[in-house]
Amino acid sequence: MICATAHAGREKLGKRATGFTLIELVIVISVIAILAAMALPRYINVQVQARAAKTQAIYGSMKSAASLARAACMVDLAGLVTTTPARCTQTGGVAFMDGVAVDMVNQYPAASVTGIINAAQLANGSDGISISAGNPLTIDINGGTQPNCRISYIAATPGPIAPIITVDTTGC
Repeated sequence: MICATAHAGREKLGKRATGFTLIELVIVISVIAILAAMALPRYINVQVQARAAKTQAIYGSMKSAASLARAACMVDLAGLVTTTPARCTQTGGVAFMDGVAVDMVNQYPAASVTGIINAAQLANGSDGISISAGNPLTIDINGGTQPNCRISYIAATPGPIAPIITVDTTGC
């Protein structure tokens, strides 16, 4: 009789020790909530920094593309290309970059999708950007608050005076 009672007590004790108490679960959930509250602002800040970095990268690619397109136009104007007549003129025309036609204005890419956007090889939507055509042409980085991270491109003026490319990272 004594053995049966001790055995039953161990079974009861064993079942009780396998689960968690309500207090233990509340403590674990509280710790997880505190960790999440500390990590969330850091995660949000990383997203802002990523959008700002993407804006700077697109700005750099647009400056490089404008310079390369101008160089292609200058080579064309100097008669160093075998095309007759020259495709690029003092005030307009087309320059070819990697087989892609780039519309030119005053020896620099035009403020259009067929101008600077073709030269920089950017794509509306698939690159996570929204392009608004016009002069100035604007590129918004998707995901920020209004106004988004933005790059503006104002076409070159006669002279030629280089295009004005500006960056605004206030809404990242």
